Amino acid sequence: MSIFGAPAPAPAMTSAPVAAPSFPTFKLVLVGDGGTGKTTFVTRHRTGEFEKRYIATIGVDVTNLTLHTNHGPITFCNWDTAGQEVFGGLRDGYYIQAHCAILMFDVTSRATYNNVEKWYRDLTRVCENIPIVLVANKVDVKDRQVKTKQVSFHRKKNLQYVEISAKSNYNIEKPYLMLLSKLLGDPSVSLVEQMALMPPEIQMDPTLALQIQQEVAEAAALPLPMDDMI
Repeated sequence: MSIFGAPAPAPAMTSAPVAAPSFPTFKLVLVGDGGTGKTTFVTRHRTGEFEKRYIATIGVDVTNLTLHTNHGPITFCNWDTAGQEVFGGLRDGYYIQAHCAILMFDVTSRATYNNVEKWYRDLTRVCENIPIVLVANKVDVKDRQVKTKQVSFHRKKNLQYVEISAKSNYNIEKPYLMLLSKLLGDPSVSLVEQMALMPPEIQMDPTLALQIQQEVAEAAALPLPMDDMI
């Protein structure tokens, strides 16, 4: 009964709206010389878990990737500046409000490693104190021009470092996990579901993969050179 003596109307039988899932999302910028494999790196993950859109006005490829981790689903919004390196004045706009970054070079091109310092300087001028992973790509090539022991920039700047082969999917999940360990403050962050990757374009030689792991460990123990670059 209502306070006026008339029967109170029955509540409407409506379904409550289902809230859309809300995942933590981090903006990630991929930087480095053209041809280092940034776009290939992103493309390797482009399956049902990816949502791609293109922003023509600023010429940046933005792709969302959701990882299923022991912290729950987490999304990286990848800003790939592939093909836009000539527009130096526009890059600051890409970096604004980035939470983290991947700085990539190509082990078959010494020039791309020599330019790492420039990319790092431009990025950190806009984004101070964000987690950055230095990524050496194309390590499936046996005759590499930049040897593991010659890579020291990450040690000078206290960055994480990983060697990958985007075409063979070797270590392709490591940059994301390294960034998450910093962003979440949990070095034990892990995937609870495997990343849904496109099939590898080439097969990584298992012997070469073991050699790479050994060389990375040995290089970490070497004394730092006097110069940032070798």
